[in-house]
Amino acid sequence: LDDWRMVHDALHVRYTTPSYRAGLDLVARVGDAAEAANHHPDLDLRYGYLDVRLSSHDVGGVTRRDVDLARTISGLATAVGADAAPPAGPVDEAPS
Repeated sequence: LDDWRMVHDALHVRYTTPSYRAGLDLVARVGDAAEAANHHPDLDLRYGYLDVRLSSHDVGGVTRRDVDLARTISGLATAVGADAAPPAGPVDEAPS
């Protein structure tokens, strides 16, 4: 998970998007993947970027479900031309 960072017991990534439309497309794709996995990340879409946060609230941290969905989201971001940028804030090592 090269593009994801562990911040406060959750996986975080910021994807810069080439347009607002691309950001909306990425949100829709992430939403579809989240529904299929029955695991729902926090999404914050702004002009020029999308922040994604993944954690398993039932266990208070990151689980295999989060890592699997993070990998899927990374592929979706690549498909819409989004680039990963490290999130602001304290950073721990992300699981691989």
